[in-house]
Amino acid sequence: MMMKREPGMVSVVITNFNRELYLIECLDSLLHQTYLNIEIIFVDDASTDRSIEVVHSWMTENEVNLDRFILVRLPRNVGYAGALSTGLFLARGEYIAVQDSDDFSHGARFEKQVNFLQNHPELALVGCNYASFKSELNRQYIPANWLKYGEEIRKVYQNGGHCVCNGTIMFRGAIFDQIGGLTRRIDGAEDYEFIVKFLNIGARIENIREVLYYYRLHSNQRSLAYFGKGGDSS
Repeated sequence: MMMKREPGMVSVVITNFNRELYLIECLDSLLHQTYLNIEIIFVDDASTDRSIEVVHSWMTENEVNLDRFILVRLPRNVGYAGALSTGLFLARGEYIAVQDSDDFSHGARFEKQVNFLQNHPELALVGCNYASFKSELNRQYIPANWLKYGEEIRKVYQNGGHCVCNGTIMFRGAIFDQIGGLTRRIDGAEDYEFIVKFLNIGARIENIREVLYYYRLHSNQRSLAYFGKGGDSS
């Protein structure tokens, strides 16, 4: 029997593998969201660094409500698609959002995405623009220019392209219940295939033009292994 989703709740799913240096900024950005009805599902993909200790320390310092923070430690490394799908299936919210553990979100990201979906009931998923930066003292934030909007999105995916940043997406839990998690058959293109699942059932998706997400450029980011410099935040 399908469990009823909690109205208005945003379930934020974070996957992590050896990102201890970036976790505090990521988690703080979620703690300080203007939208308060949030649960965080943190899936650690068998990290070998101090990620778990960092998360526990952050939870204690911020007196995090354990009813709204689910920490999952996978016993072995299953890869991005397996880890993210684990978190997605645990999500209880009416809305589900993705957050990469080495990035951080604008404080109003979830409020604006929820409002967007509420004001556009025909949409199943919404992403947003993002700005990339390097982990330096004098940060420069550079907005992305490869995203598409409106009807152009479907056209891009029909032609085998990609124009939604995976780390920025929020979608309706009811639609996820129809399509399920990410494939593990396509290494490096799981997020592309996940977006296509929405389009294949006739669902409409959109990007918000405003920068509501910040994508960290560093030598160990996952996307470099598949897309090179300037790749999607996946």
